[in-house]
Amino acid sequence: MKAMGVSANQNEYDVVVVGSGGGAMLAACRAADQGLSVLVVEKCDVYGGTTAISGGGIWIPCNHLAQEAGAQDSHDEAFTYIQACVGETMSKTRVQAYLDHGARLVRYLHEKTQVRFTTLPEYADYFQHHPGAKPGHRSLDPLPFDARRLGAEFDQQRPPLPATLVGGRIGMTQTEARKMLGKHPGWFALALRLMLGYWTDLGWRRRSKRDRRLTLGASLVAALRLSLADRKVPLWLNTPLRELVVEGGRVSGVVVERAGAPMRITARRGVILAAGGFEWNQAMRDQYLPQPSRAEWSVTPPHANTGDAIRAGAEAGGALNLMQYVWGVPALQVPDQAYAHPVFVERALPGCVVVDASGHRFLNENLAYTEFVQTMYRRQEQGHGSVPAWVIFDARFRRNYPFGPLLPGAFVPDKRLPEKVRQIIHKADTPAALAAQIGVDPVGLAETLARNNGAAVSGIDSEFGKGSNVFDTYYGDINVQPNPCLAAIDQAPFYALKLVPGDIGTKGGLSTDEHARVLDQAGAAIDGLYAIGNCSAAVMGTSYPGAGATIGPAMVFGMLAADHIAQAA
Repeated sequence: MKAMGVSANQNEYDVVVVGSGGGAMLAACRAADQGLSVLVVEKCDVYGGTTAISGGGIWIPCNHLAQEAGAQDSHDEAFTYIQACVGETMSKTRVQAYLDHGARLVRYLHEKTQVRFTTLPEYADYFQHHPGAKPGHRSLDPLPFDARRLGAEFDQQRPPLPATLVGGRIGMTQTEARKMLGKHPGWFALALRLMLGYWTDLGWRRRSKRDRRLTLGASLVAALRLSLADRKVPLWLNTPLRELVVEGGRVSGVVVERAGAPMRITARRGVILAAGGFEWNQAMRDQYLPQPSRAEWSVTPPHANTGDAIRAGAEAGGALNLMQYVWGVPALQVPDQAYAHPVFVERALPGCVVVDASGHRFLNENLAYTEFVQTMYRRQEQGHGSVPAWVIFDARFRRNYPFGPLLPGAFVPDKRLPEKVRQIIHKADTPAALAAQIGVDPVGLAETLARNNGAAVSGIDSEFGKGSNVFDTYYGDINVQPNPCLAAIDQAPFYALKLVPGDIGTKGGLSTDEHARVLDQAGAAIDGLYAIGNCSAAVMGTSYPGAGATIGPAMVFGMLAADHIAQAA
């Protein structure tokens, strides 16, 4: 391996990576490990991208952690499952590359970087009815990371979403979240231990209100940032991409803005675009996405992902694909909050239903979140008034469970909620009065609640099958039987919250091949240009096979891009 470093020209590197999320930093680490000089540029004043606010998991079939835990999986089963999920939008060569190299990525992370994952034996694939689906082990969760290891670099890491923290402050792993939400044995002691650990960490409290014990996406980003520091790879913040430099049909560098002035940076071997999608570009949303569609419905960092890299890649000749799709998630809007509040898992809890303007259910409330949003739009196109939709629950649910920014009423009753949160709550003593408040058909709502209450007794949701598979019941309340996802809605007062079709990023972007090379309109690779993550059209097509199927592909194809650049060099 040759010595790493910048050439005599300080604006010249072998590789320039645009963006600083999980895929970007992994690609930079991999390129550096192969002796290439690397620069990472980030438009924001913090690093970590959308990865930093995410669950941080990666979906990697046949990984060695699962094998060591005794899981049974195969390449063929995984391919069959992805094919069933993705359908006609699947690129077989890209999916094959993903499956061929995913396990290699996990080994590389554990052997060469600071990143550590653990397997999730009971976190099932999202579509259990598809052939090849597995009840667990394909999704991996980052292990907690001590923020002290980052030193001053921690202050420049993007903070996590409050929705992923206990009480908006305290880190929790995916396994811990499940235990507390589903009220598994020992859940209260766990919550108490996490809170005591945070509040008694007095030395750290004097330094920061943020938890020193980083989990989920914050843990993954911190470990990757430390890995970059180990390799002495420079990361420039406040450095937005303005355009790509194209010479002789080859991308040879970038023009960025630095300290308020344009700066040209040469990339001798390649440019890797990893700067997210276009969810905060309202003009692009209006052009490409189903309507209605609003940037403020996104749960990603405000005004960060505005499609800059996608636009630059298209101007360099790159073809676009899947531009009409998002990684959807139902969300709540709190007044004066810059972005929407995601509702990932609370929908699995017993005693809530989601209805449209007719007052009727139109889906399994615990449907995988991207599919949930797609179903909202399909229902809207049929004229049923499902954008927005409404989640309905009663006093029992409110007392026992969280929902979005609402902590369980047993701990934080309505009168103690922040004023802005109270503004999103609709509340009435009868379902009919609640229906009048929110503008839905009272007869339809009464019918829906009657059917739900009957299903709660039998344990069978004959309409949509809520709670009928291991994915549905994963976040259910195990103390509620016969179905941990079903309970009666019959205790006044009754509540309603408005759900909008939010997103955790857009799916569409630059067309790429199995090496992450950007393709032009004729399907030929553009020399020197690569795209990964939400800059590229999703390898998972219109679907979302399992937890971590966004970051997993971003990191796998980040590795493949770096490998291809090194081999070409």
